[in-house]
Amino acid sequence: MPVPKGSTIDPERTRAGIVEAATPLLYERGLDGIGVAELCALVGASKETLYRYFGSKEGLIQAVLEARSERVTTWIAGAVAAAGDDPRDQLAAVFDELQRWYDEPGFRGCAMQNAAAQHHAEAVRAITSRHLDRRLDLLTAIARRAGAVDAEALGRQLLVLVEGATLLAAHHDRTNVGNHAKQAALALLSTV
Repeated sequence: MPVPKGSTIDPERTRAGIVEAATPLLYERGLDGIGVAELCALVGASKETLYRYFGSKEGLIQAVLEARSERVTTWIAGAVAAAGDDPRDQLAAVFDELQRWYDEPGFRGCAMQNAAAQHHAEAVRAITSRHLDRRLDLLTAIARRAGAVDAEALGRQLLVLVEGATLLAAHHDRTNVGNHAKQAALALLSTV
């Protein structure tokens, strides 16, 4: 991220710019599918800059995954909030958003699922685990609002549907998989 002569370096902006530029590259190519030199060239940062802000490529990967988790969690929570007060509508909104995502031409699966499968570093696995915990919390809250006797168990069942649908959309057939999962989720919700 070259800084024009005479400009002041803003560390937070520089760091955020590198994360933003690296995110689609790492998603498209995989965490291990691009070397440091090529990654630096494509994001417009020197190796020294990458190491200064992230310590290593691993540090950049962690920052990208954390930012992506935050963005995805905010996106899904926003869809739930926009759906109104009815838990059925909230749950339907989750799967409707997922289906829209699955239908995007650049869809390559869940970055968190991909990271957990591709990269066995403990820090990456911890980020993916926190991401799933946040998603589980959202789904459990919907189950609780629906009056589920065991909201935690229902939340876990709904998480299985979300994650399973995403995996199928990425590696099998994405056609209506979110809609099929939505029907199963709504059927589970109907039993409470």
